[in-house]
Amino acid sequence: MKKIAALLALTLLTGCDAADVIPSFWDDNQSASIINGYQDIANIDCDKPQLAQAKAVEKDLQWFLLYSQSKGMMQGDVIKLITPMHDTAVEWVDRASKREPSKTYCNMKKEIMLAQAQLAASAVLGRF
Repeated sequence: MKKIAALLALTLLTGCDAADVIPSFWDDNQSASIINGYQDIANIDCDKPQLAQAKAVEKDLQWFLLYSQSKGMMQGDVIKLITPMHDTAVEWVDRASKREPSKTYCNMKKEIMLAQAQLAASAVLGRF
């Protein structure tokens, strides 16, 4: 309790935004949602058309973002984790809607997003 009080006092004295310093807490909905997104990414098959797969990833990450933003102030940490993944998915949907990206492009996106999803899932599921 003393550590929390000290952190809060430090935050107020330095003028930092508390939402950027104090981590968010466990949330069942966020935990399920991050695993849904992680599963979408893990199941990407670059031999199949990419647009539908990219849309599925983007949709799950968008849900997570909108939910977290709607929860309010104390969600800055998870929003910062998910935003780069969501931006990557949006760009992939945009590219795939114009023409089918190469298999190499798909594999690179999948590899990058898997690493991001693994870190995000670990952080979201590791909260108390």
